[in-house]
Amino acid sequence: MSPRRSCPVCGAGSPEARSFLRSNVDLARLDEFSYASRKTPEYMNLNLVRCLRCDLVYADEPPSQDDLAHAYHVADYDSAEEADDAAATYIRAMQPLLNALPKRESVLEIGTGTGALLEQLAQQGFTELVGVEPSAAAIAAAPRHRRAWIREGVFEEQKFAPDSFDLICCFQTMEHVRDPKVVALAAFRLLRPGGAFVTVTHDYRGRLNRLLGRRSPIIDIEHMQLFSDPSIRTLFETTGYRDVRVERLINRYAFRYWWRLAPAPGPVKRAVAKGAETVRLGGVKLGVNVGNSMTSGVKPA
Repeated sequence: MSPRRSCPVCGAGSPEARSFLRSNVDLARLDEFSYASRKTPEYMNLNLVRCLRCDLVYADEPPSQDDLAHAYHVADYDSAEEADDAAATYIRAMQPLLNALPKRESVLEIGTGTGALLEQLAQQGFTELVGVEPSAAAIAAAPRHRRAWIREGVFEEQKFAPDSFDLICCFQTMEHVRDPKVVALAAFRLLRPGGAFVTVTHDYRGRLNRLLGRRSPIIDIEHMQLFSDPSIRTLFETTGYRDVRVERLINRYAFRYWWRLAPAPGPVKRAVAKGAETVRLGGVKLGVNVGNSMTSGVKPA
């Protein structure tokens, strides 16, 4: 079947796309966690095609922007611990970039969750902290002092002044937006010259994701697109960023979270999870390369 929309990164149309995974959405299986972060995988996906020009995998018939906004707004949330772990990983990986910024004053995080990363960035010297988050449950789970930094809703460029941020972060969110190029261009305009845009995205060509195939956690109804090194680099370079870097990321989470993502039968999952907690293995932190990439680009001075 020909794609119903052009590639949202490079604009290539149907002659330059091929089927990647056919839709297997079962509406009866959707629940309050289907659009929640770091959930137990359902292995459902929209109809996905692969762009032969830039290598992006994308949904050719994505939900409307209003439908997506509603789904994320009403989604439940139960991953505050994992959000803190992720923030610690991201701040370590970003340190060289942070050290090179001309200024560390204002930061915007698109898809901030509980604001855990903003907390880490405050410790790095940022004084103007702004996060955008569509999930009401995620904001409610944030410590009280962080809630003052978070604006509920989807990201909209017009709500911010041009050239007003030194750093814009969008971690594990670019897969979820309907048009990633719109987000990248908006971030470019909102950055001060010399400021940086940073993303963390899944790499569908990562070794583990290729090994697991359809049973990889990145095969998800939430994902409007899946990136690879060529496609995320294309996104940054065609929207004006310079000094673009794509680097592998070692994620560090507790064993209980990694096991939640494992493609094991339900009874096995529950038995192992219970045993891990009994012997106090559940909370042990493990660093694993699961095929995620951190990409950064700088707005020219």
